[in-house]
Amino acid sequence: MVQIFERRVEKMGKFKNNIDRFNGFSSLYDHNRPSCPTEVVKILTAYLKDRPKLVIDVGCGTGLSTFIWLNEAEKIIGVEPNDDMRNVAVSNWEACQKPTSLKFVKALSHQLGLPDETADIITCSQSFHWMEPQSTLKEFERVLRPNGIFAAYDCDWPPTCDWRLEDHYKKLISHAEHRLSQLLSPERQAHRWNKEEHLHQIQQSGLFSFAKEIVFHNLEKCDAARYANIALSQGGLQTALKFGVQELEAAFLDFRRHVEEVFSGETKEVLFSYRMRIGIKNNGNN
Repeated sequence: MVQIFERRVEKMGKFKNNIDRFNGFSSLYDHNRPSCPTEVVKILTAYLKDRPKLVIDVGCGTGLSTFIWLNEAEKIIGVEPNDDMRNVAVSNWEACQKPTSLKFVKALSHQLGLPDETADIITCSQSFHWMEPQSTLKEFERVLRPNGIFAAYDCDWPPTCDWRLEDHYKKLISHAEHRLSQLLSPERQAHRWNKEEHLHQIQQSGLFSFAKEIVFHNLEKCDAARYANIALSQGGLQTALKFGVQELEAAFLDFRRHVEEVFSGETKEVLFSYRMRIGIKNNGNN
């Protein structure tokens, strides 16, 4: 019994660390992260073969991946446990004249607090790797209707622009994560699951009759300020800066100078590449 309790405490600590990782930079995140591609709606509604009655976007952050379902579904729920992120989503909802088909709630991925078999589609945009996969998938399966769809989709970092700049981006983020691993004890660190295992987790759960990875791309306009801020919106870099890792401030300024050199005052089309792993819930007759 003691060991079970200790495991639960450890798990809750990891959840809290993952949630707290996104404190303090919600506006920066909202203004600079890529827009959610319309391909997500097209692909998932084509698989569903109907207009969804309910879409649930879990780990929705500031709602970038939630608002694309306006006018595409009868009802949309954005689920976000981080108060800073969710508050920005609500502010954006208010700026859209408070559409009654959409709401944002506070919940965890494995404890949605929603009725059984009510959702047509559940999505996780840039978020499933922060969730314990098997308990989350069980909860999603419970809430999905038969033949309902779960989709976890992520874009590749860094955005495609200039290979030297991309290499610099990767080294900056790697430096931040390395310093965090030195600064924080394991119980204080956020825990991410490997994105490359998403499809395997869906397949191995036994909860879905069909699973597949789909790759697509999206071009967005980007200037130097936005490209630099996309890197600055990465949770590892933000966390390290919050902990006062001073060499990272200088490292980011060096990166920003490199970005400005590459963009030369121009706005460029930057390529965001996406990988979406989907699962179709068993309908009981398979």
